[in-house]
Amino acid sequence: MDSSQPALLLIAHGSRDARHAATVEALAGRLRLLRPSLETATAYLEHCAPRIPQVLGRLDDAVAVPLLLGRAFHAKSDIPAALRAAGADLPLADVLGPSPLLLDALDRRLAETGLDVRSAAVRARTGVVLAAAGSSDRAANAATRAVAAEWRRTRGWAAVEVAYASATPPQVPDAVSALRARPDVRQVAVAPYLLAPGVLPDRIAAAAGSADLVAPVLGAAPEIARLLLHRYDRARLALPAVTALSA
Repeated sequence: MDSSQPALLLIAHGSRDARHAATVEALAGRLRLLRPSLETATAYLEHCAPRIPQVLGRLDDAVAVPLLLGRAFHAKSDIPAALRAAGADLPLADVLGPSPLLLDALDRRLAETGLDVRSAAVRARTGVVLAAAGSSDRAANAATRAVAAEWRRTRGWAAVEVAYASATPPQVPDAVSALRARPDVRQVAVAPYLLAPGVLPDRIAAAAGSADLVAPVLGAAPEIARLLLHRYDRARLALPAVTALSA
């Protein structure tokens, strides 16, 4: 390991579903392959071990990188509070979204369903439901809608509708129905905008019964690993995207 650079502390929420931690560890494994000289550690807010204080005790220096897509309650409150409670004064990197790499990861997962995402003609007749967790934070939901608009604009989908698995409407069946009603949409795909398997992705899949295709979660996609390293590097170099924990 290169002791001249701080470790990357990957912080995930945690879940009782074992698939969540398996996904986080798979991402950490990708990070180690991409940058072998960088010490990479994982910690969880709840449900899983190790917790943040356990990991900080063995790190000399670190940058905290949240495994979160948007700036909702976990990013704004939970993770900073947990770091403060552990007595850590670390740089805290920005969340993953928005980023073109997330759109690339979404494309990858849709391609895994058999959809020819490289074909402009296929995209032009496909409507996509971007199915997110949903939040009581209006700004977070607005950010998800912005991701949907950018995905449609840059990739040429017939339409991209946002749906949520919790907290706020519309739900997945509503979004699927809205796409079915469009004359330019010949097939409907559901793309979970979620990082790891669990209750909400399972709920999305169950609600997507009338869709033609349902993609898996983003998971340990290589684009997610690259994006985590990008967020780490920006925080390490103290660029404007960094939110200092002590601020």
